[in-house]
Amino acid sequence: MFGKLEHELEMHVPASEVWDLFGTLRIGQFVEQEMTELFQKVELIEGDGGVGTVLKLTFAPGIPGPTSYKEKFTKIDNEKRIKEVEVVEGGYLEHGFTLYRVTFHVIEKGEDSSALKSTIEYEVKEEDAANASLVSIEPVANIAQLAKNYFSRNKAAKEAKQ
Repeated sequence: MFGKLEHELEMHVPASEVWDLFGTLRIGQFVEQEMTELFQKVELIEGDGGVGTVLKLTFAPGIPGPTSYKEKFTKIDNEKRIKEVEVVEGGYLEHGFTLYRVTFHVIEKGEDSSALKSTIEYEVKEEDAANASLVSIEPVANIAQLAKNYFSRNKAAKEAKQ
């Protein structure tokens, strides 16, 4: 069984700023700092932020489901501003999923405007099809909203200094 969920959020900053966060290792640090209610720790296991980089995400105590998983950067296209990350160990793979991929696509809308399109694609074995209900776009939508708030705070701080 294959599924796909999407979310898009306008960002009121240039696409280059959004990509500097989502296209690099900074997103792991950002998630660890800003989403403490969901994630306890985000660790760099191997790599330098390029394709092949592996991160281990450990959930905060009390979060239902797996306690952690490892994800690998499988595609980074700096020109098109697309990054794909796949779960390679633990997490959804322990619940019958054969694929769990998150794609972030930063879309330029104008000089000071962009959008972040987040997509989750998954494949789950037929005998575990009921587990598809575990997939939610909400965590990536929350990351996008926290990033938008972060960019707004930074923009306001810069304007206040001028």
